[in-house]
Amino acid sequence: MIRTGRTQNLIILRHTSEGLILGDDDAAEVLLPKAEQPKESKEGDALRVFVYRDREGQHSATTKLPKAQIGEFANMRVARIRGAGALVDWGVEPALLVPHEEQKKPMEEGRWYVVRVALDDETDQPYGSTRIDRFLDNSELTVAKGEKVDLLVFGSSDLGYSVIVNNAHHGLVHANEVFKPVSIGDRLTGYVKQVRPDSKLDIVLQPIGYRQYIDAHTALLAKRLEAKGMLPLTDKSSAEDIYTEFGISKKAFKKALGALYKERLVRIGEDGIVWAG
Repeated sequence: MIRTGRTQNLIILRHTSEGLILGDDDAAEVLLPKAEQPKESKEGDALRVFVYRDREGQHSATTKLPKAQIGEFANMRVARIRGAGALVDWGVEPALLVPHEEQKKPMEEGRWYVVRVALDDETDQPYGSTRIDRFLDNSELTVAKGEKVDLLVFGSSDLGYSVIVNNAHHGLVHANEVFKPVSIGDRLTGYVKQVRPDSKLDIVLQPIGYRQYIDAHTALLAKRLEAKGMLPLTDKSSAEDIYTEFGISKKAFKKALGALYKERLVRIGEDGIVWAG
């Protein structure tokens, strides 16, 4: 069955002057324009294409991949605003409409938003929505504590960053456990730190068991030492040598080193720092 808004394998049924006619076991057919036709293609070959509806509402196929297909989320830029809503760039033409009623807050031209691609069952037309929470379900979790997960950041607050977990669940990365720059729209790898009794997910961005530190500089120093075992630097090293190794100031380095020394995670000798964690 040819499915709107999804990537699928279809069979070349015949060649025409306009392009390739594709189909499957169903009677429906779809056109792959000649401009996208593979150089070597013959009837019976299978092609992986994305099926959408063109400006006239007819099924069409493309070898281009959208930023997201039906049931998926992606960060998309608003190309323009029109009467019915916002038109966002989702990687194929025509642009994807996010109707006004599907906008959590009024969208602005030129700005980026995390959008969920959905399908109108009555019209068979894809549309977008920024009402992300409505599409996330934690009632039946498919992840467990300690598991590695895929994340898409879709919101922020004083508590931290709201993330889509494995394209299905809502999770939170607490602000005090973020040790690198994070922005809405970022795709990250994370780990399930805790599953709360109410099925809420606490997520961290480093493997479970990795030590948490007071700031990014301390985490950077600890990670480098843990990997190398020893570094030929001390608090008496030159600012230039420290910056060359870590890209941070001597003041920041000494503060980070002091924090690790206080936790007895390092030994400081004449020749350098030794990891003792």
